[in-house]
Amino acid sequence: MSRVNKQYNRGAIEDFGRWREFTAGMWAWVFHKFTGWVLIAYLFTHIAVLSTAMAGPGTFTNTIQGLESLIVVRILEVGLLAVAVFHILNGTRLLLIDLGLGLESQDKSFYVSLLLTGAIAVASTPVFLQGAF
Repeated sequence: MSRVNKQYNRGAIEDFGRWREFTAGMWAWVFHKFTGWVLIAYLFTHIAVLSTAMAGPGTFTNTIQGLESLIVVRILEVGLLAVAVFHILNGTRLLLIDLGLGLESQDKSFYVSLLLTGAIAVASTPVFLQGAF
């Protein structure tokens, strides 16, 4: 029997309930990929807003003032900060692991990056929401 004709048993690959079995390393990978895609989406949004500067005098200022007046935009800015901070901290963690530092404590360093991200986001929320109400 050739290898081409042999069927591969996928087992639990197609089981959507397997997220419960994820370890810290898998969650770190999922969050890092998610935050990377969010940052890419933000980059395109940022470029779109910046392009209003070429539409004429005052257009960019009016666009920024209009966006900043929306409470949902201010909340999204806190989310963007949290996404960027986590991505930076987790990327630094991965760099150190690639260099051979902290191999034994990968899961702990992931949890530390989550805690630091949460603390920074919570501490910065009043700054982002200042003057919104």
